[in-house]
Amino acid sequence: MLSIRFYRIYETGKEVDLDQLEKHLAEGHTIARVRFSRVKTKSIIMEAPPLLVKLWASHIPANPGPIQFWARVKIYDIGTISICLQHDNESNEPGLLEKLALQFDGQKGLDHIFAGHLASIQEILQPYMGPIEVDPEFYEDYNIYWTSAPDPDSDPVAVLMGEKTSFSRQIRNELLKNTLSYSDDDFAILSWDSAWLCDPEDPTDLVDLIEYANVQLLQLRYYDTRLTNQMEKMYDDLESADRLPRFRRLKQYHIIMSQIMEVYAEITETTEKIQNLIKITEDIYYARVYATTLTVLRSNQWTESVKRKIDVIHRNYTMLSNEVNIQHSNFLEWMIIILIALEFTWAIWQTFL
Repeated sequence: MLSIRFYRIYETGKEVDLDQLEKHLAEGHTIARVRFSRVKTKSIIMEAPPLLVKLWASHIPANPGPIQFWARVKIYDIGTISICLQHDNESNEPGLLEKLALQFDGQKGLDHIFAGHLASIQEILQPYMGPIEVDPEFYEDYNIYWTSAPDPDSDPVAVLMGEKTSFSRQIRNELLKNTLSYSDDDFAILSWDSAWLCDPEDPTDLVDLIEYANVQLLQLRYYDTRLTNQMEKMYDDLESADRLPRFRRLKQYHIIMSQIMEVYAEITETTEKIQNLIKITEDIYYARVYATTLTVLRSNQWTESVKRKIDVIHRNYTMLSNEVNIQHSNFLEWMIIILIALEFTWAIWQTFL
C-alpha cells in the first residue's frame, strides 16, 4: 500500500482560540483535535494541538485514469492553515510510487484544487475570526510519500527530486545522507521539499512531525518578511521626522518608538511560541526525525535572520530613546538657563526701581 500527501501551508497573521473555534465548528463540520497515537502521551508535548477540519474529495485527471485526493485542513493557534491533499492506493504495482511522484512533480495540476480549498476554509472561518487576508502566493509546500514496504523499482532520489535522470554520486549521497530508521522494517528519507517514509503501519505521528516542522518554517519566513517591512518603514519614518521642526520631530520620535515597541513585543512573543510549538522529551527516534527535518529545511537560517532583525530594531529603539532623552535634557537645560536669566534680570530691575 502507498499514500501520497501534498501540503500547502498558509499564514493568516491572526492568532486563533482553538477551543472556541472547535465549539463553533462542532455542528456542520467534521472536526477533530490532532493527537499523537503511537507514542506515550508525555513523549511529545504540544500545548495547543491543531484543529483538523475535513473537506471534500477532488478527482485529478491522470494517466491511466483520474486520481482521488481527500482534503483536510489543520488550523493552528499561531494563525497557520495547513491544507493537505491525500491519495491512498492499495496497489502493489512495482514502481508505482515513482510514477506518481513524477506525475505530480512540483504539485503539478493541483493549484486550482488548493485555491478552492483555501477559499473554502476562509469562508468557514470568517464568521468566527472576521475577515482573513491570506496571500495565496505566500506558502510552504511539501510532499510526503508513504509505502508499507520497500519498493525496489522506485528510485528514492527520483521520487524526492521529482525527476528521472542519471543522478551523480554526489547528488545521491547528499540526498540519502538524511536517511533514518528505527528498525530493519522501516526508514525515513528526508529532503528539503519531500520525504519518503517506509513503515508497515501508517506513520501518522511522523507525518505530523514533518508537517509541524514546515509550519515553523513558514512562520519564520512570514515574520522575517514582516520585520523587513517594519525596518523599511522605520527608516522612512525616521527620515521624514528628521525634516520636521524640533518639537514636532520629538513628538514624531515618540510615535515611532511606540510603533517599534509594539512590533518588537509582538514578534518576540510570537517567535517564542514558534520555537516552543512542540517539544519531544522522550522518544529518541521521533526527536531525530524532527530535528533532521528542521535542519534539512534550513530553519536555523531563518531563525538567525529573524533574531538579527529583532536586534536591529531593538538597537534603533535604544538609539532613538537616547536621542529623545538628550533632546529633553537640552530642553530642560535651556529652560533652567532662561529662568536664571529672567530671575537675574528681575533682580537688576528691582535694584534700579
